[in-house]
Amino acid sequence: MALPGSSRRQPANRGLVSHCTHHHIAVFLLTFFSYSLLHASRKTFSNVKVSISSQWTPSCLNSTALELRPYELWNSSHLFPNAEEATLFLGTLDTIFLFSYAVGLFVSGIVGDRLNLRWVLSFGMCSSALVVFFFGTLTEWLHFYNKWFYCCLWIVNGLLQSTGWPCVVAVMGNWFGKAGRGFVFGLWSACASVGNILGAFLASCVLKYGYEYAFLVTASVQFAGGVIVFFGLLTSPKEVGLPELGADDEGGVEEDANRPLMGDDDVDDDERNYSIQAADTDSQPKAIGFFQACCLPGVILYSLAYACLKLVNYSFFFWLPFYLSNNFGWKEAEADQLSIWYDVGGIVGGTIQGLISDVLQKRAPVLAMSLLFAVGSLFGYSRSPNSKPINAVIMTITGFFIGGPSNMISSAISADLGRQDLVRGSSEALATVTGIVDGTGSIGAAVGQYLVSLIQENLGWMWVFYFFILMTSSTILFISPLIVREIRLLLHERRLRMLAE
Repeated sequence: MALPGSSRRQPANRGLVSHCTHHHIAVFLLTFFSYSLLHASRKTFSNVKVSISSQWTPSCLNSTALELRPYELWNSSHLFPNAEEATLFLGTLDTIFLFSYAVGLFVSGIVGDRLNLRWVLSFGMCSSALVVFFFGTLTEWLHFYNKWFYCCLWIVNGLLQSTGWPCVVAVMGNWFGKAGRGFVFGLWSACASVGNILGAFLASCVLKYGYEYAFLVTASVQFAGGVIVFFGLLTSPKEVGLPELGADDEGGVEEDANRPLMGDDDVDDDERNYSIQAADTDSQPKAIGFFQACCLPGVILYSLAYACLKLVNYSFFFWLPFYLSNNFGWKEAEADQLSIWYDVGGIVGGTIQGLISDVLQKRAPVLAMSLLFAVGSLFGYSRSPNSKPINAVIMTITGFFIGGPSNMISSAISADLGRQDLVRGSSEALATVTGIVDGTGSIGAAVGQYLVSLIQENLGWMWVFYFFILMTSSTILFISPLIVREIRLLLHERRLRMLAE
């Protein structure tokens, strides 16, 4: 007696290996580093804020600057009367970027499903590189300083950067089926953390020559990456004559290995069609609408859950070094180095949890267990002693249980949601769904940055961690219907196996 659950669970990893070609490896690396470069430019802006703030304030208030005469000539172009106002404006630019990035994600997903993914991604990378060059390098070379000009450029940069994530997830979804998707996407989603490290490295190498050169180097590398993507990225296996996912399956087992996790098990196998981006030879598939994508099972619930979880994850990204310096009195450079362990935990967590979800063939129960442990780790980290080794260990554990689920929702689960059986007749759905999930998450992250500063200023850091615990618990609450459904399916498969024995 062949069981639905057991028959497809066995060959999943074998199917992944047998279908992997050098084209798959090239796609993995190109999409990985393309998004890493986009994230590197964001990190560069964070790393040079002190230098920018110094440049935007009068030299009489900047103890590191030479006093030049006459005063009116050398300080007439400065934007702010003091460093506090300059820092506040830099924080405003962060918020502006996150909101425009969130709005852009909703639009970019729809555009990516209607145009060639390679064109959209390459355009976004090259155009964003030019905006970064204008923002940080050209304005400094020309000594042109204007708040409204900076705001407009950063809004445009957020919109252009938003083309990256929906496109790279859609391309990865075209090449990698359900077999091993949790592990592959868990490993691949480390691209953001690698981008953070790359951006910090590039900026630190040239910052001594001026912050404008940090922007110049980052923008140049990102522009070159966009050109490489345009000429080298293959958006689907069909472009090189390889079969689409599920098209070359010789038996039900191999076909199941490419079936999405979010699909309906009652649909007949011979009716399945899993092509996402590539068209049939006779006709181009119709792209799914925005509201249709929102109505797909699980999309709204996972989007709301990701808004809460990305708020926590991005708050660690933006505030962790400041918290370490402010709360423990550690040097800024030491706090920056120590905060890397949170990213390390997220990379390992996303990979291991994705692998476990592949074995179970269910995502939600793995997320639920990780988030429950995340609540405990947040409570423990809020009471971490003034010891760098102990803090680093607890920080890594916290990153494992928060960053891991965040990476899984934004990548593997988004791919599952965009490849459901309900969209097999309108297969251009993956970038739209990814844009909805990540866009909603970015709105939560943008709101969270303001709330964290407000809570910290009025109530203290302990209440910030209580807020993180509340948001993590809300994430579990939003996906609880999916958790119950998938646990029921697991128990049903177990009963079937026991009956078969």
